[in-house]
This record gives sequence, C-alpha cells and structure tokens, in this order.
Amino acid sequence: MVFDVSELVRRLAREAEGVCRHYLSNGKRVGRYWVVGDVRNTPGRSLFVRLQESTKGPAGKWTDAATGEHGDLLDIIRESMALRDFRKVAEEARRFLTLPRCEQQAAPKADAPAARAGSPQAARRLFAMSSSIDGTVVEAYLRRRGIVSIHHSGSLRFHPRCYYRPDEHFPMETWPAMIASVTNLDGRICGVHRTWLDPDGFDRIRLGKAPVDTPRRAMGDLLGNAVRFGLVDDVLAAGEGIETMLSLRCVLPTLPMAAALSANHLSAMLLPAGLRRLYIARDADAAGDAVQAILTRRAEDAGVEAISLSPRLGDFNEDLHVFGLEVLRAALRLQLVPDDAARFLRSSTIEAG
Repeated sequence: MVFDVSELVRRLAREAEGVCRHYLSNGKRVGRYWVVGDVRNTPGRSLFVRLQESTKGPAGKWTDAATGEHGDLLDIIRESMALRDFRKVAEEARRFLTLPRCEQQAAPKADAPAARAGSPQAARRLFAMSSSIDGTVVEAYLRRRGIVSIHHSGSLRFHPRCYYRPDEHFPMETWPAMIASVTNLDGRICGVHRTWLDPDGFDRIRLGKAPVDTPRRAMGDLLGNAVRFGLVDDVLAAGEGIETMLSLRCVLPTLPMAAALSANHLSAMLLPAGLRRLYIARDADAAGDAVQAILTRRAEDAGVEAISLSPRLGDFNEDLHVFGLEVLRAALRLQLVPDDAARFLRSSTIEAG
C-alpha cells in the first residue's frame, strides 16, 4: 500500500508514543512528552516529542532545546536509522505501521522462558504480537457500532488468529480479535482485554463478535488498572466498556478516558495524581448506580470533583448507535462543566479525523 507523506505523518502521529519507544528507546515518557538526548537516540533530556495533540500543536512534533532543530516523526525515523533516501524512510515508516511491534518493552529474546498463561508477561507478549487495527475487522467492527472516528491513542491492536478455548475440555480455536492494552498509572502494560470477532460479517444478535460463549475476556493484573485513551492531565472520564468510552471519544477526542472493563473494576480504579475532575460515564443499570456512588465517594475523599455522565439508553455506545453523533454531542454538552465543554467538546464543523 502506498501512502503520501501527509498520510504517513498522520498515521505515525496516532501512534507517537509507540514510534518513540521503538526508535528513541534511550528516552522515556515525561507527562505529555517523550524526552531523549537527540533525534539520533542519544541518552539525555534535550529533545521533546509531543505525544498527543494539544493547543501547542499536533502529536509527533518535536523540538531539540539544545540545537533549536524541530521536525516530525518521519525525521525521527530518518535520523535514528541513519537513512538518507526518503524512499527508504517511507518504507521503514510503512513497515512500522503494519508489522507487529512492542511499545512498552523490548521484544522477548528467542530463548526466553514461556510466559505463564494469563500473566502480565503473557499479556505484554500478546500485545507485542498484534498489529495496527487500520483496515482490519477491528476497524470494521467499531465502525458498525457507530464509532466512525476511532480515537484509541494506540491502545487497540489487531490479532488475526488469537487463541480461544471454551474450557479445558474443548480444543483450542483461533479467531480474529481486538486486543486492548490494560495499563497502570505509569503506562506499563499489565494486562490485555480480548474481544474475539466474527470475520464473516455482522449480525444484530452478536453485534459483530465471534460466535463463541464468552467473546470478551481479560488477562493479567486488572485491579486498579484500565484501558487508557490519551494522557491524563487534570480531567479524566472513566467508564466500564471499551466501546462505551470510544463512543464518547467520537465527540470528546481530546478528553483523556479510561475503560475499566467491568463495574467492579471501575469502582476500584486508581485515580492519577494531579486529577482535578472525574467524569463517571455510568451504565444505566443497578451496577452503574453502585459504581457511581462508590467512585464518587473515593474521588471526593481524594479531593477530586466527581460528575456523572448518564446515557439515555443502556450505555453511550447504544446512544451513539441509535441516536447518532449530533444527539450524543448535544446530550453531553448539557452534562459537562461549561469550561470542559468549551475545552473538549468537538464542534460538528470540525473534522473528526
């Protein structure tokens, strides 16, 4: 597949942290930036790469404070790999975007011991073996659920043949799957969530999930952790399901969000330091009522303002799918603090990209 330069830059920017972890491995994430010595991956703290879009500019832009140099992620690939021919730079960028890669840790050595099933190590290996969702059944599944603008911040990947065993008495099966990284407050992968998908299409009963008894399963250390979309500053929205939070991201693409994967895990989710306001995207059921009460109390005890976001139907994905983007946007505008509505709520006149 051939991409023009602007398309390569855009797609690399969507996975800015992954690019930095891969090509600038001597650096580390500091708040909203990846910090390293220079564009050639020298250890140090002079070069800053923006990891998410902000009022200061788009994700992927970098500046070297020592030299005044600046550029984008294609420049990082070129310099870190010592490539001079732009065709080779573009080929390397396409390779990164389409092949499995590990953003959170170095790939395991060939002779490394097998990871214990269900362990955080096994979760990290599964995520490393997965690849971009672009053009896959994952993208199709989310779009059919009304999530047309998929602002996942690199937390979602695709595995074409993910193992599934109904129970210990049945043989192993393989199905395509959406793989979501579960991370702790430091950004380290400690688990994954798997949604097995039907490669043959979409029906109203299974909603695109594979025809198995339990098409959703998580593994690793989940308590207190979550699937995260965006880097938290002072405001966060948290809810149960991945699709629920991605639905909210369609109209609040720059508001950091977390999917805790279940009601119990949402009530126990750890709150990041420096958080000022927490939006609780509750499901409209008894469990949602209980979670709202518990998490509100925990947030207030920590000095964090807690505000509930309530759907009209069962959850926000159902609202998006049934009522559409504009109705969801209007409903959220009434529930957000006015300053946050002005800060995060995307206007219908702005491309969701």
